[in-house]
Formats: sequence, structure tokens, C-alpha cells
Amino acid sequence: MPTALITGASSGIGEQFAYALAREHYVLALTARREDRLRVIAAQAQSLGAPATSVFGCDLSQRSSPPDLYRKVTAAGLRIDMLINNAGFGTRGRFDQLALERELEEIDLNVSAVVALTRLFLPAMIAERRGTIINVASSAGFQPVPYMATYAATKSFVLSFSMALHRELNGTGVHVMALCPGATRTEFQGVAHTDATMPSFMYMDPETVVAQALRAAGKKRAVCINGALNRMATEAQRVAPRGLVTRIAAMIFRPE
Repeated sequence: MPTALITGASSGIGEQFAYALAREHYVLALTARREDRLRVIAAQAQSLGAPATSVFGCDLSQRSSPPDLYRKVTAAGLRIDMLINNAGFGTRGRFDQLALERELEEIDLNVSAVVALTRLFLPAMIAERRGTIINVASSAGFQPVPYMATYAATKSFVLSFSMALHRELNGTGVHVMALCPGATRTEFQGVAHTDATMPSFMYMDPETVVAQALRAAGKKRAVCINGALNRMATEAQRVAPRGLVTRIAAMIFRPE
């Protein structure tokens, strides 16, 4: 039976990945800080068809956590066929006024944990000549975003990193894809204080984001940009002057 490891599985996109893969009868390894919440999701996943679930409570913003998680997953006898690096958060505000410790945690979770977990689980996938890694980036990764400077930069890294690995691993049987959702109705907006930055029609639900992601992964795509509006916006950013794109982003995300 295939096994998936999902980070940030306690809510939002990660939670919906758990339910979608449960319906496909994946064994699930779920990780996030909120272990109590994970246990509720694990039980729901089993009711939807997951043959078995394992819960690993950890804070992946700590540099020691990815190797510790790898050891625990391996010790549990789980061979990971699909790795979904979904855990992440954003901060909003003028950079010099944001807490340094929080910005560094954001980099460690959004970037360092993705690199570490990919590096740790990838060799076994290559040895078996099969596996899928979905790294959750963002439509924000295609441009600089004033007042969310660190967040957008981390997602730009994830996008570039994933696209590079997609090409590097051609012929190995392992597929890497960057998932780039736009505004999605999850807990992210509350944490990043971006609830009022986008009109309601721009928001997608996490179930749709996940369904599109799994279809795109099945087609071996390098990048999945969710939603027609986000794809149109991304294409417009490619041809528009960089300065104009940045000014518009500043207008949208400037704190009140």
C-alpha cells in the first residue's frame, strides 16, 4: 500500500491532502505541532479509507526537527511514496518592524524544512525508482511582495528548488512538483493578517486546491498554479514591468 507523509497536516491544505489521499487508500503519516488536532484528522482519514495512520507531533521550524522526524518515520517502518511539504506560514508588515526571530522561523519552516525533508526521503525513492514530492509554494513565489517580503522570497525559493529537482530527477522514477495556490480559505490568512487583502471571489477552497494538485502530479507537471485567475495573473506578471508588479503588490499588502 502506498504511504504519504504530509507536513502541516493539522488544518487547511494539509488536512485536505490527508482526506483526499485517504480516499485513495494511502497509509498516512501526519505531522504538525498540534498533535491533538492531528489525531482527530487521522481518525477522520481512517473513516474515509486510509488503511492506517501515524501521527508525529513536531515543530519543523526547529532545525533539529526534520532529521528527528525522519528517524521516527523510519523507525516506524514506514516507506514514504509521497512526501507533501506543506507546512509553512507568512508574516505581514514593514520588514524593519517585524520580529527577527519570527522571520527566521518563517525561513526555517518554509525553506530549511523543505530542503531537509526532501534530501532525507529522496534517496529511498530513487533507490525504488518511484515516488512523488509535492512542495507547496505559492503564487506569491513568482514576484516580490512588499510587506510580505520574507514570505514571498521563501516561496520563490521553493518554486525554483522544486523546478530544478523536477529536471534533475528526470528518468529516476521520482517526480517533484511545486504547488502554487493563490488566496485559499485556510488558517494562513489569520496568522499572516491578510484576511482583507483580496476580494472574496479570488479565494479558493482547500479541497479544490488539493484536487487540482493531485491531478497535476498525476500528469507529472513541474508546476501547478491553482485556478484560472491565478494562472492569468502569473502570466501577466511575466510580461509586465517588474517595478509595476511590485508597486501593485505593495498597494494590496500594505498594512492599514
